[in-house]
Amino acid sequence: MKPLIKDGYEISTDKSKLDIPFIHQYLSTASYWAMHIPIHLVKKSIEGSVCFGVYDLQPGFPAGRQVGFARVVTDAATFGYLADVFIIDQHRSKGLSKWLMEVIMNYPDFEPLRRWMLATRDAHGLYKQFGFTELDKPERIMQKVKPHPYPAPEDGTM
Repeated sequence: MKPLIKDGYEISTDKSKLDIPFIHQYLSTASYWAMHIPIHLVKKSIEGSVCFGVYDLQPGFPAGRQVGFARVVTDAATFGYLADVFIIDQHRSKGLSKWLMEVIMNYPDFEPLRRWMLATRDAHGLYKQFGFTELDKPERIMQKVKPHPYPAPEDGTM
């Protein structure tokens, strides 16, 4: 995908631009869904996903510094799972999450997908704007959850 620029920000699917330590830092310390995730698993998840980086291009900020991220786990034919969506606090309330979702939902490779899924604790309003709903038949959906998959390392490293 050709990078998209709007209001001093850029969204790109170029994995070589991703700031892996930044993504790991957010996921392992600030997210509720991947707390303590090791960096090697973040790298592996990126390798197996279509990733979208959000970058600040505004003057006075380190040029091209990453401020957001999302990834889609997909077969690119029928199914997509939206994961690890975030914009850092300093850049929220600027419409970046909505723009990021617009870009993802209009990504040409995802056009044939017949089903999307995601899990969220607190962003239902954002995702409903893009057609996501609660499960209509929850009795048909099953899950297997590993509680506390990333325990805090005893030595404090990740």
